[in-house]
Amino acid sequence: MKLDIFSHCTIDTIEFDDSVTEQIGGVACYGGLTARKLKFDVNLHTKFGPDFPHDEYLVKNKLIHNNAQSNKPTTRFTIKLSGADRTMYLTNTCEPIEYRASKADGFLVSPVFNEISSLVFENLKKDCDSIFLDPQGFLRRSDAGKKVFLEKTNINLSKINAIKLSYDEIKTLSDGATVDDMKSIQKRGVKHVLLTDKKEISLLVNDRIYSITLPNNEVYDTTGLGDIFFTTFCCTLLKENDFLWALCFAGGAAQAALDTKEFGLKKIPEKNNIETNGSYFYNTVKFKQV
Repeated sequence: MKLDIFSHCTIDTIEFDDSVTEQIGGVACYGGLTARKLKFDVNLHTKFGPDFPHDEYLVKNKLIHNNAQSNKPTTRFTIKLSGADRTMYLTNTCEPIEYRASKADGFLVSPVFNEISSLVFENLKKDCDSIFLDPQGFLRRSDAGKKVFLEKTNINLSKINAIKLSYDEIKTLSDGATVDDMKSIQKRGVKHVLLTDKKEISLLVNDRIYSITLPNNEVYDTTGLGDIFFTTFCCTLLKENDFLWALCFAGGAAQAALDTKEFGLKKIPEKNNIETNGSYFYNTVKFKQV
């Protein structure tokens, strides 16, 4: 099966305790490599500059990227970690991603910072019936000190198969982070609404909320964890057409990534670890009528 990913590649400077490391990242990398682990063909719709080591990471892992090279430097963030919390600073943005017709089983649309216009987003919906959205980059802004914050933004959520929202993101799109707020997102045209609040993960489908809890109490580098989680959800839903298994495998992927205790792309888990953890979560999932 084939997954197309629409998102900038990034170069992230990660500050954790007394260490500073530079990693390549972005959904194009974390999501692309995760989908490859799950045996999907991956086509990246992205942009990166001459400072990005694309041959080492993208070509080596068979991530197809047409017309991705830009003369502008790659999008860069500085990420300061403190436990499960992080503060982001935007230090550079590459050129926008232009619309280009494509065919795939699913489109994962996940801008990191304003690289996908609303017009491109609407055109993508016309080309694919399975649109998966992480709206983080539609909501992000930066202040005078380049610190990244979220701002309420009107996004057309019609024809969205699944959306992944953090606690802060759903409060930005809606009025809060309650069940009613999840239902308000659903009413705007979303079939599956995922809400992640650190270890607590909820999924609204029709009139039920399904929930799992990640057991890992030790937190290392969480950069890209949401991308690994959501890409696994998308791939499993496309392949199995079963939202419950998709939720459990996604949780399994996040837990397996944390269990590696690695930084950056080294935390992307193997398929067998995702499946093992997914089976565990399948036996622990809870649900309630709403």
